[in-house]
Amino acid sequence: MSGVELETAFLSELGRRVREARTMRGLSRKLLSQTSGLSERYIAQLESGQGNVSIILLRRVANAMGVRLDDMIAGEDSSSEWRLIRDLLRDASPEQVALAKSVLSGTSPQQSGQGGGIRVALIGLRGAGKSTLGRLVAERLGWTFIELNAEIERENALSVREIYAIYGQEGYRRLEQRALRRLTAHPGPLILATSGSIVAEPLTYDLLLQSFLTIWLQARPEEHMQRVRDQGQLETKGDHPAALDELRAVLISREPHYARAAATVDTSDVPVATMLDRLTSEIEARIPAATEVTAKDRRRA
Repeated sequence: MSGVELETAFLSELGRRVREARTMRGLSRKLLSQTSGLSERYIAQLESGQGNVSIILLRRVANAMGVRLDDMIAGEDSSSEWRLIRDLLRDASPEQVALAKSVLSGTSPQQSGQGGGIRVALIGLRGAGKSTLGRLVAERLGWTFIELNAEIERENALSVREIYAIYGQEGYRRLEQRALRRLTAHPGPLILATSGSIVAEPLTYDLLLQSFLTIWLQARPEEHMQRVRDQGQLETKGDHPAALDELRAVLISREPHYARAAATVDTSDVPVATMLDRLTSEIEARIPAATEVTAKDRRRA
């Protein structure tokens, strides 16, 4: 490949990453434009591989010095130790990466899956049924039900909307991880309903996967859209193909991450009672000892 072709490929890949990061977080170009102060036209150009030439010039400078571009644009000085660790991780085996993660996060590699406790987390797009089914299955099993967003609001005495307005998305994600970390020490069995975009934050999502039995509530995009509309949380009315296309794009970008869950429960085209039975059966099959204990407790009561 010539130098021009390499630079074209670089801009194309940069655009793909920007587009993927935006859709993973469920942001429209309009909303990203408003929060970033950049025009929708510029964002569209960036995502299509027509980014500003300045990034190419900076890349040329980095290449000429034999350094990585991310070292040139890091928000703060990165130590030589950090660069060494990064380079070692690039060639590390999956086992070595898992060990490094456990050391840095302060968790045990054996904590994956159930995380050593009786905790279940529900993930999926908005409208998947995380809150509805989570509350119902918790009642059936006699467990505690917590909605992560509600917990964040309770801890900070602010609504999610107010948190975004005051601290921005980065601030919200910081508070989300802090609340989740506290919930890993919750006493007794727990069902947790998470936000659909939690998979977009690698550290927070990894903590969730390590500390909870994570279950993906899966449904078709059309069902997600209809359920959100039925809940009165969708401002638009009618079919609106563009809105459905946007939702499909979000789902496609998140599916590989949702698929990392320990289990999947399909909630498409079935009544709530059937969804509840499926979810309960999945939990009982994977944590039989926990459900036996709660069943005994209910009988004693």
